[in-house]
Amino acid sequence: MDSLSQFSLSGKRALITGSSRGIGFGLARALAGAGAEIVLNSRDPEALGKAAAELGAEGANVTAVAFDVTSQDSVNDAVEHIETQQGPIDILVNNAGITHRGPLEDFPADKFEHLLAGNVMSVFMVGQAVARHMITRRTGKIINVCSLMSALSRPTNAPYAATKAAVANLTRGMATDWAQYGLNVNGLAPGYFKTELTEPLVNNPEFSAWVEKRTPMRRWGEVNELGGATIFLASDASRFVNGHILYVDGALTVTI
Repeated sequence: MDSLSQFSLSGKRALITGSSRGIGFGLARALAGAGAEIVLNSRDPEALGKAAAELGAEGANVTAVAFDVTSQDSVNDAVEHIETQQGPIDILVNNAGITHRGPLEDFPADKFEHLLAGNVMSVFMVGQAVARHMITRRTGKIINVCSLMSALSRPTNAPYAATKAAVANLTRGMATDWAQYGLNVNGLAPGYFKTELTEPLVNNPEFSAWVEKRTPMRRWGEVNELGGATIFLASDASRFVNGHILYVDGALTVTI
């Protein structure tokens, strides 16, 4: 038996939300490299087009669908369009998310509501819309992108951490409800990774020094280092892995 064949995603279609750049784009690239057909998502059609062109130039089978993950109508319309016009969504990566920092005692309620919509409701709405089709087919893989903040927090980051903790437990709840229908629902929790969004922090000597000291591997993660874990959770290799949060953080969350 060829054990490596378990990791092949050939013939599978993967929708990755928030995938025009950063971690989402990196995860899309990794899944494409394992043979999956890719459906990119963003609210920005221009950024989405550039991302699709870049992946296509690398040999990926890729399309792009612009929709707003915080709007139930937009989500439902997009998922129905993909399912009827392109084919079944075999793999969903709920990556889209936002952040906002500030002292908790002064944190605006509307910003907290914005975080809840962007980080929690989006996972619920896209996950539910896709899962309804997967349940009918009795198979499917859902990967919700969590964070090391699903288990920890930092000053000025409590509301964001709360939303990511909610995503982790929503992941467990999805697995509890949907495993009986053949779905695998797991979380991918990155630590500190170099992306376009974290570039100001990477270039901040004080913060970078803190990350390198706090992380036992003594460095930031590279986005391509999330690819193997994502392929594992999206493939047949993880058939009996369900409701698990996989931390890819250089051992940060296990160290005091």
